[in-house]
Amino acid sequence: MLLCVNSHHQPWNSTLPTLTLLPNCKTLNDVNQIHARLITTGFIRNNSLTTKIILNFISSPHAHLVEFARYVFFTRHAFRIRRQQEDPFLWNAVVKSYSHGCEPKQALAMFCLMLENGVCVDKFTLSLVLKACSRVGLVKEGMQIHGLLKKMEFGLDVFLQNCVIWLYLRGGFVEFARQVFDRMPNRDSVSYNSMIDGYVKRGMIKSARDLFDCMPVEEKNLISWNSMISGYAQSKDGLDVAWELFEKMPARDLVSWNTMIDGCVKRGKMEMAHHLFNQMPKRDVVSWANMIDGYAKLGSIDVARSLFDGMPKRDVVACNAMMAGYVQNGYCVEAVKIFHDMKSKSEMLPDDATLLIVLSAIAQLGHIEKGIVIHRYLEENGFSLSGKLGVALIDMYSKCGSIGNAMSVFGDIERKSIDHWNAMIGGLAIHGLGELAFDLLMEMEKLCLKPDDITFIGVLHACGHAGLVKEGLICFELMRRVYKVEPKLQHYGCMVDIFCRAGQIEEARTLIEEMPIEPNDVIWRTLLGACKNQENFNIGEPIANHLIRLDYNDPSSYVLLSNMYAGRGMWSDVSKVRMMMKERNIKKTPGCSWIELEGTVHEFLVQDKSHPQVTEIYSMLYG
Repeated sequence: MLLCVNSHHQPWNSTLPTLTLLPNCKTLNDVNQIHARLITTGFIRNNSLTTKIILNFISSPHAHLVEFARYVFFTRHAFRIRRQQEDPFLWNAVVKSYSHGCEPKQALAMFCLMLENGVCVDKFTLSLVLKACSRVGLVKEGMQIHGLLKKMEFGLDVFLQNCVIWLYLRGGFVEFARQVFDRMPNRDSVSYNSMIDGYVKRGMIKSARDLFDCMPVEEKNLISWNSMISGYAQSKDGLDVAWELFEKMPARDLVSWNTMIDGCVKRGKMEMAHHLFNQMPKRDVVSWANMIDGYAKLGSIDVARSLFDGMPKRDVVACNAMMAGYVQNGYCVEAVKIFHDMKSKSEMLPDDATLLIVLSAIAQLGHIEKGIVIHRYLEENGFSLSGKLGVALIDMYSKCGSIGNAMSVFGDIERKSIDHWNAMIGGLAIHGLGELAFDLLMEMEKLCLKPDDITFIGVLHACGHAGLVKEGLICFELMRRVYKVEPKLQHYGCMVDIFCRAGQIEEARTLIEEMPIEPNDVIWRTLLGACKNQENFNIGEPIANHLIRLDYNDPSSYVLLSNMYAGRGMWSDVSKVRMMMKERNIKKTPGCSWIELEGTVHEFLVQDKSHPQVTEIYSMLYG
């Protein structure tokens, strides 16, 4: 709290006591005290003092201070009579607060205000406005600034031209950026590096290399080399070229090493990655996280954990990499344990990525109690559900069997994206609530929210589970004719499933024959399963044989064909199919069930006697 009292050693009209309070001002209450003092003492009319207040507060991390600085500027400075060619430093300070802050569009509005009021603009003003336009994609407005630059004597300044290049690159106009680059009378390393980076980010690696090769030697720096290595390391067949450049580099930094390791990891070349990792003169958390991620993706989860345990210091990124690795490999319990370990350490707070991973793990485990704990954690710590976290929470509740909680979360989210709708429709589909899923699609239409291909997959899937053939056909036609969404293989698969579940074998076969896309084994197997259930041998037998030719290692086709033969009493053919399976060493995957009891998940396979309480279980079942 500030104490606004005059010192006995200062005259009553001294501004010094006010100035000494400025560095300690942080809260809204502090701002109100300063404001009150300015009004009661009349210092609000002291231009020198108000200028110092603006400059002290305008770059503060505290929003109240920035807002007060802008208020003082607009009420005391912006519209006063100015001297000719007056330095715009105060205007620039306010423009910068917008350009670098949360409202970059306001920087452009400030710039227009400067021009309307005859305020002199300089190179710094224009660079700030160009940066603001770049941040929010205002390319059209940025082009107008570019046009204004051409009329100014400092318009060809290298720094400003670099800002223009960056504007066009951020907006996706690579050709315009190159035109500006080619017309520059003078260029520096930033000019070259911006263009190279722009080419690399758009996959134009050849253009980037041509520019890199013609770049003056004195302008090449670590950024230039790292950009090229990154471009080649991320391209499909460029790792060898990236390695050559890495070997030729006059100097390397952490970014160089990590970029090469990341490239090796993405290509699954973990031996090369580990070789580089061992050679690194210095490692950071990114180096360790890349290695953990690489080994986890290859299924070497023990190696990944060994690296994780060997880290001198961990952060959220490393923990997220290890958790994601566990989830990818089915070790969801271990992923949840890392999350709880993170929560117990005050210096390692979980971020959005952490929470997305742990929600995915809980969804796979089906542990509703743990999911409720995470939901409470999100609420207590002020995490927004308007983005991916809300989607993951809906998905988690749906997969844990609590569709009511999923619908409650969905209903409480004010700003729903298409992903929220898709997650909710997908959850309803899992629970066989086809009518509710279809109703949500109709509600989206009323709200003028355009569904995407995933929305229609969810609704069609739900209609299939609920036996809603008519609604499924309406949905399919809406997708094609109203929303102009081209059906994909999954959409056709859902329609085949709808017909098959309703016993409409001929309609399913006709749809498959008329599909513009080659049907995959899943679609054929869906029809085959329906043929077996409906005892339609004439259609089913050739499909089963076709599937066996497509993938002779899949046991389901053999089993379905064998069951169809058995259903017709064709035992010699049953024996042939089983002999074929034996010769090819194909075994049927046993059925599996999970039961959660008092927080512990128990797994049971068909004819499985490995459970520690198997004797009591069979005794209970058979008396």
